[in-house]
Amino acid sequence: MHTITLTQENFTNEVLKSEIPVLVDFWAEWCGPCRMIAPIVEEIASEYSGRIKVGKVDVDTNQSIAMQYGIRSIPTLLIFKNGQVVDQVIGAVPKKVLIDKIEKHTN
Repeated sequence: MHTITLTQENFTNEVLKSEIPVLVDFWAEWCGPCRMIAPIVEEIASEYSGRIKVGKVDVDTNQSIAMQYGIRSIPTLLIFKNGQVVDQVIGAVPKKVLIDKIEKHTN
């Protein structure tokens, strides 16, 4: 498991204070598209280990984080760099779409 489970308690340290970019997957257990994209998110976490962090926020148990970032539909993936949202992807997208977004912020 290369992804970090993000909660209200660790979000600031793991995401906002991270030295490297962070891909945050906002998801829920009951969300079909979230389950479709989950293996892709895991692959990216493994392939980009050391270059980016990958975290997952369960919107049901961490509603305040989801509200803070205006998450209206899931899955939503946000890319954070230096504590700021620099990119986003909404919906289950092909791996290449995610890779292209990540590459823009890791080079």
